[in-house]
Amino acid sequence: MGNGKVLVVGGGIGGLSTAIAVQNAGFDVKVIERHPDLHSSVYGVGIIQPINALRALEAIGCAEACMAVGYPATAWGSMYDVDGNWLRDMPGARIEGSTLPPLNGLTRPQLHEILTNKAIEVGVDIHYSTTFENLVDDGDAVEVTYVDGTTERVDLVVGADGVRSQVRGYVLDADLQPRYIGQSAFRVNIPREPEIDRIILQEGPHGMAGFVPIGPDLAYLFYNAQMERSDRPNDEDLADVLKEHLAPFGGLTGRVRDKYINDPTAVVLRPEESLIAEGPWHKGRIVLLGDAVHAITPHMGQGAAQAIEDGVVLADCLSKHDDLESAFLEYTDRRFERCKLIVDTSLAIGEWEMGRLPNFDNVTATNHVMDVMAQPI
Repeated sequence: MGNGKVLVVGGGIGGLSTAIAVQNAGFDVKVIERHPDLHSSVYGVGIIQPINALRALEAIGCAEACMAVGYPATAWGSMYDVDGNWLRDMPGARIEGSTLPPLNGLTRPQLHEILTNKAIEVGVDIHYSTTFENLVDDGDAVEVTYVDGTTERVDLVVGADGVRSQVRGYVLDADLQPRYIGQSAFRVNIPREPEIDRIILQEGPHGMAGFVPIGPDLAYLFYNAQMERSDRPNDEDLADVLKEHLAPFGGLTGRVRDKYINDPTAVVLRPEESLIAEGPWHKGRIVLLGDAVHAITPHMGQGAAQAIEDGVVLADCLSKHDDLESAFLEYTDRRFERCKLIVDTSLAIGEWEMGRLPNFDNVTATNHVMDVMAQPI
């Protein structure tokens, strides 16, 4: 199948990756993004690219550019106790026959710029400050009504519009929404200390602190804090509240806390939400991917990776089948169990961090998932 018109709703990481892959499969792809420019998905600070994300990015011609501006690490991570004493190493997974590293880190704006430039290069048509009002699937095409009143007929619609997906209601139960897990993630960019050459984790009495290298001289600190959603601190208090959470830590976390956590405007705080939608992830000519069907908490750094994989697999399925139903069914079949493993394991790590799974081995669970992610998609 090819040469059809595809509308991708959402110009974030998943949407742009899908647009590139589907355009390369022979379709005419248009992306609409409700935000006014390419900063639609740069909220946050940095992003983790596990080896499976790099493999998917390699498939759409973006891996080398990501590693050129980021920090390709020779190992996945290391675990330390609250005082900074080494506990365990996590070397990460390798893909047979590949020279890709176990991990790359880079800033979100860098990734978005790379994906945007590649999408434009391959011929994707991107429209900002644009969204739709209604979708009508008449069996032969999808009639799209845009908010400005104009209409367009397309062969299929891809909903890549995130956790609050507007497209999701056309495919799944309109009431289906991700749930808040009881944790929120603090993040702040810092100068890269020499020992941050991989993910560094420090287990505290009430939460996990960690560091991710995202450039030769840049890293970010994160802290997963247990809190009620309604207890979110005021923006002007974010630095002070983060320092309070980090008060018990010695070692690297204590040093970074005292040197760099001062400016509340530099601290990002996001709720951690989770969702795994039962398949199929399509209805008629409308299909979903990314956070719209599998919102993943950040504990394994796999949220963006899975969205990128979705796009690569969807494009592959569309290129192999002459009818959309067969393509969409294969797409969900190849994606569901893989995404569910990530969602469930990430949730378990969060529960362990909050003291609800005292016998859970987060390192063993992480290593298992990384090995599975290194398998073909």
